[in-house]
Parts: sequence; C-alpha cells; structure tokens
Amino acid sequence: MCQRRYVDDILKRFAMDECKAVVSPVDMSTRLVPSDAATKVNAPFREANPQEEHWVAVKRIFRYLQGTKTHGICFKPGNKIDFRGYSDADWAGDLADRKSTSGYTFMLMGAPVSWGSKKQSSVSLSTSEAEYIALSLAIQEGKWIHRLLCEILAAANETGPELMIREDNQSCIKMTKNPVNHGRAKHIDIKYHHIRDEVKRGEVKLEYCETSLMLADIMTKALPGPRHMDLTTALGIHACSH
Repeated sequence: MCQRRYVDDILKRFAMDECKAVVSPVDMSTRLVPSDAATKVNAPFREANPQEEHWVAVKRIFRYLQGTKTHGICFKPGNKIDFRGYSDADWAGDLADRKSTSGYTFMLMGAPVSWGSKKQSSVSLSTSEAEYIALSLAIQEGKWIHRLLCEILAAANETGPELMIREDNQSCIKMTKNPVNHGRAKHIDIKYHHIRDEVKRGEVKLEYCETSLMLADIMTKALPGPRHMDLTTALGIHACSH
C-alpha cells in the first residue's frame, strides 16, 4: 500500500517538491512555544495560531515525505494469522503541563492495520501509571479490531487469533494481574481499571516486550534518525517495488 502520487501532489502544492530529504519527521532539538513545548508527533497540528517555528516543523515533515514517498505498508503472506498489538507511553513528555502521551499499534501479517497517538488527560505520577493509562486505550482499540477480525474469519469457518498486546513496563503488567497490591494504582481513575477485568477473563493477554523491540515507541515521542528508521522497518514499511 503506497501513496506516492498523493505525496507528490502535496509537495507540489506547497512548493516543496524539490526539497532535501531527511530521515525522520521531527528534529530532536526542536522546542516549540510553551503551548506546544515538547517534541510531540502531533505538535504541528495542534497550534491554532502557528508561528514561524511551527512552519519549520511542518516543512521538516514535508522533507521526510520527500525521502519516503516510495515507501508503503507491506503485508507478509502466511498460513497462520499473525495478529498482535503494542502499547507504550512516554512520561511527562509535555514540558508545559507534564502530561504523558499514549501510543499503540496493531500488526496483522507483519504490517500495521491500526495505530494511534494521544495526549493523556491527566498527569501521571510514575512511568507505570502512564503505561497503564496507555494500555487502557490500546485495549479499547484492540478489542474492536479483534472482534472484526474474528467475524471475518468465522465467515470462512476459521478460528480467530487471541488478542495479545505487548508491553515494555513490567510494573504495569503486574498492576493488571494483582489488584490486591494496589499501592501504586489506588489513585488511578477507576475508568482505567477495566484492564484488570479484561485480563482476568482472558479476553486480553499481555506479554512483556523489551523497550528496544517496542514498536509503539514511535507513537509517543520524537526519535533519533536511526531509531526511527529501525522502527519503521519493523513496522513493515518498506520501499514499494512498483
């Protein structure tokens, strides 16, 4: 799945069709005005009154598109349905209000079919809490995709895969499985504790994932060029042959 023609049209519309390519969409050294203080993946789009620094940030995205316009989402063939999710969060990444950012991605046959990045509505007091809130968002999205996938497979008399979500914070995983030891979680809004019920009923399975292998990391913050390229490759984004 590639959108080279669409990218070419956008670059021409903004007179950026001859710009020099870069390897990542956000410069790690970028610091926007206080209302958008941190280097967030969605920062250029949340500013109602953009300044010069915001235009520079958007032009960087154009330059990234210039270098990746031949890239697309590539699915891998296989006899077994490969479906899994990844959930991640930064911690207090917004320098203005110290709120964290949730990120998730769901992979099907080696390529992303759903992904999201959302600023959390409250300040998290620990990395575990930020990850726990992010996991709630990922489970909500994952259950919808999983249900749809199972219905499609049922029509072909096939059994759907389990809903497996990978998480790189072991304390977060423990919070979902041991509600008795709730010292770190008792202050967390009750709306997020549906996670425990989902895990207890076996509707969602959590698996520990090393941070270096966490694909949703790309959804939570700006990354160095090499790390960004490693993750896009792992996400199944490659140069298209056509």
